[in-house]
Amino acid sequence: NKQVTERNQDGWRSPIYKRSPDLTKSPVTKSEQLLRIDDHDFTMRPAFGGPPIPVGVDVQVESIDTISEVDMDFTMTLYLRHYWKDERLSFPSTTNQSMTFDSRLVKKIWVPDMFFVHSKRSFIHDTTTDNVMLRVYPDGNVLYSLRVTVTAMCNMDLSRFPLDTQTCSLEIESYAYTDDDLMLYWKKGNESLNTDDRISLSQFLIQKFHTTTKLAFYSSTGWYNRLYIHFTLRRHIFFFLLQTYFPATLMVMLSWVSFWIDRRAVPARVPLGITTVLTMSTIITGVNASMPRVSYIKAVDIYLWVSFVFVFLSVIEYAAVNYLSTVQERKERKLRERLPCTCGIGNPDEMMIDPQITGYGSMDVNTTGNYGMPENGSRQERILAQVALNDPQITGQVKASRGYVNIWIDTHAIDKYSRVVFPGAYILFNIIYWSIYS
Repeated sequence: NKQVTERNQDGWRSPIYKRSPDLTKSPVTKSEQLLRIDDHDFTMRPAFGGPPIPVGVDVQVESIDTISEVDMDFTMTLYLRHYWKDERLSFPSTTNQSMTFDSRLVKKIWVPDMFFVHSKRSFIHDTTTDNVMLRVYPDGNVLYSLRVTVTAMCNMDLSRFPLDTQTCSLEIESYAYTDDDLMLYWKKGNESLNTDDRISLSQFLIQKFHTTTKLAFYSSTGWYNRLYIHFTLRRHIFFFLLQTYFPATLMVMLSWVSFWIDRRAVPARVPLGITTVLTMSTIITGVNASMPRVSYIKAVDIYLWVSFVFVFLSVIEYAAVNYLSTVQERKERKLRERLPCTCGIGNPDEMMIDPQITGYGSMDVNTTGNYGMPENGSRQERILAQVALNDPQITGQVKASRGYVNIWIDTHAIDKYSRVVFPGAYILFNIIYWSIYS
């Protein structure tokens, strides 16, 4: 410490003690002169011609911004830090304190030429200045840190979408220096990767972060050390349950309502079937519009298309019921015309049937009194067919027709069976589907 005296207001001199300045903090000595930048060629790596220089790396992930299934990529913001030793930057210091610089000095010294493999876009943040920091220690150890945002490829397998789990990787490598000149390694192993606890994604749950190191070979240039940052993401299913699975299931259930509507109510059953088919088509189109055009079938495609088939079959079911009913009524009309007495068949009290022709000793009024009524139409259709078929002449003519068996088909039974078969088959499909993909 040096003692300096100066005169106060009363004219008396008072001593002032000043601390001896550190040479590293001296404004007289320029940093470039202290580091002897002009005395060395920093276009060459440290220890050029000798063994490879080890460069340690650690990363702190600040945020995962977006993950796109359409573009098959992800965007990440991180702090990338490099550690190495360059004895050319060593300097004398009485306090063993480091010196910190910004991006202006980085351009004048040697730094590792790192790049992100398979990256599409990347940039160093420059607000309010370049987010670059260089810290040099007296023994020549260097810390080089920068804040960067990178968009890199992520090859996703969407065969189980949206019940899928994806693993994406960010790869770091030297562009020019092979493993003979530069040896990249994670400075603290898996502990070299740190993440912000506040990282969250709308569609994904981050399950795991881990690091690996491998050698990459290029036929023209040789072997390079490559560092990997792997992170595993599991997709949240609740959004797709609300937007895709529940609407599709409700549309299938809505199509089953037609099985309980009278087969003669064409204006009710046909629009219901068409509406459910068009709604399912809209759901399928909406899901595929936000997905890449992959050449394989996704899990959501299986569910939606099977649901579409169920809805479509419900429309076909009514078409079959309507057609069979029309055919049956047409044949019924022809048989009625061929009966010995067709004029009185509409009035059961006037119906006189010969037991030798019909095979019935008597015909109860309660059996035929409701003929043609919708409540018991199928039973009366069978009675009419039996009355006609007991006539040998009519029976021969009917058997000559290829469709005579259709007379015995009860069209009401198709709706009755569909009320059980359709829900049962769809429930079975859901059990198999969710047991496989869950």
